[in-house]
Formats: sequence, C-alpha cells, structure tokens
Amino acid sequence: MDALNVIFVILAVAMVLAVARFIIGPTLPDRVIALDTIAMISLGTIAVSAIERESPDLLDVGVLVAFVTFLGTVAFALYIERQAP
Repeated sequence: MDALNVIFVILAVAMVLAVARFIIGPTLPDRVIALDTIAMISLGTIAVSAIERESPDLLDVGVLVAFVTFLGTVAFALYIERQAP
C-alpha cells in the first residue's frame, strides 16, 4: 500500500467523522463547522487526487472550493452576529 492510498483512507475516516458530527451536531454552529470541515476534507481529497494523477488543473477546482467555503463561513458569521441580542 503506497502513501497516497494511506492518505485517502485517512481522509475517508475523517470524512465519516465529520459527517457524523454534521448529523449529530445539536446546534446550528456545530453543523456549520462540520460542513466547513467536510469542505476542507474534500479540498484535501482534490489535492491528493491532483498529485496522484499529476494534473495541476484539479488544483484550480480546489481553490474554487476553498473560496466558496470561506465565503459561506463568513456569511454564516455575519448572520450569527446580527441575530445576537
């Protein structure tokens, strides 16, 4: 088993744990953080796939995922800030 397969297994385990937190998470902030974690794990999977396939074009997709995730997190933070008394 080579190193990339080990990394994919670790990312898969992390994804299962993050999805479990998303489902179980008792509050909305817990679920948003879990969703952010899922997006970052997906970004790691995209990056490892780019290395495995020797295709730097996949990194553009990764940058786009990271940017959209960041914007979503900022939007949620603004929403929470405006809801606070």
